[in-house]
Amino acid sequence: MKYVERELERKFLSMNGVFKAVMVVGARQVGKSTMLRRLAEREGRQCVTMDDLQTRELAKSDPKLFFQTFKPPLLIDEAQKAPEIFETIKILCDNTDKRGLFWLTGSQSRKLMRKAGDSLAGRICVLKMYSFSVRELLGVAPGSDLDFSFEALKKRSMLFPKNDIVATFEHIWRGGLPDVQELDEEQLREYFNSYVETYLMRDAVDDNGIGDTEGFRKFLRACAAFNGQLLNYNDLAVSAGVSGVTAKDWVRVLQSMGILELLEPYSSNELKRLIKTPKLYFCDTGLCAYLSSWTGRDVLMNGAASGHYYENFVVGELIRHYAYGKENVNLNFYRDKGQREIDLVIEKDNVLHPLEIKKSASPDKRILKVFDVLKGTEKQVGKGGVICMAESPFPADENNCYIPSNII
Repeated sequence: MKYVERELERKFLSMNGVFKAVMVVGARQVGKSTMLRRLAEREGRQCVTMDDLQTRELAKSDPKLFFQTFKPPLLIDEAQKAPEIFETIKILCDNTDKRGLFWLTGSQSRKLMRKAGDSLAGRICVLKMYSFSVRELLGVAPGSDLDFSFEALKKRSMLFPKNDIVATFEHIWRGGLPDVQELDEEQLREYFNSYVETYLMRDAVDDNGIGDTEGFRKFLRACAAFNGQLLNYNDLAVSAGVSGVTAKDWVRVLQSMGILELLEPYSSNELKRLIKTPKLYFCDTGLCAYLSSWTGRDVLMNGAASGHYYENFVVGELIRHYAYGKENVNLNFYRDKGQREIDLVIEKDNVLHPLEIKKSASPDKRILKVFDVLKGTEKQVGKGGVICMAESPFPADENNCYIPSNII
């Protein structure tokens, strides 16, 4: 598979001009090393990997000699395998005003984040990478912030092919990991089986000290069964045969590994009776589909859980957009104790943009009525709409549009 340009490249290079060290974290095999090695090649930057036993032993036993041998500017791959280097990186950063001295990659873990934060506070920028977005796979770079007005959506839609339910669920079922894009069904199944056993279970044991590996496997599958739903620790605990306390800790572990993303509920002093429970999503829908034993695109697309997977896909695309972009937003959902719910509330510049998500080409516009609950806040309610399978954007009313999910 040829190299696919990543949306994170722009932000990474921008932060490289400001910070002395920049680290890219994320789940295993999302393409961190590939992106940074390609960028390093462009400027002739030296690269080392802590996967190499001799290099790792030198870094761990004598960090000063390591950096005499491998001088910055330097790319250090799999930095979490030699945490001893961070104190020396701190000293080297403090002895110069140069920016972009160190590029680091690391599989996301609580241990790595804590070590980097303690040693390099104020010196390092940590950026998160996810698996491929649809935009990246299509090679489409809209080049502008996401505007929910009809005029902006119409202009944006010109860059994309028409929305298509089969193509959408092909991406949902396959996921966005680079290595799976050209695999057939049998190969894909074996890839994810190896991914879980080789990476996830090993990281759970080695980096997070989890001894109950069978319980952790069951817990992974239980999380997949609850994707796109309110997080219920008791239900997850029962499914895996563990305590509620263990379930909470394992959710945090899976977050730190870049497997799960929790979407927090919207909160407001003006609105009462709001729930405080987050919703659970997988960072990669392909892994989620594998864990739930969906054997193909069509059975998933026509299955009872298709709506949850479609919602997970849309939320994931928006998370990627805002993680890589310039906009500063809060991404939440709304739900109160009266069961009124808005799938997404994007807050930008003190303006709320409400969004519903429906796996339909022509959703009923009456669902927009729920947006009225936000009028009870002091914040302005801006443009929003329904993200759905419509082929092109079109107005639903004066403030909201039907928004094709493939253009977000």
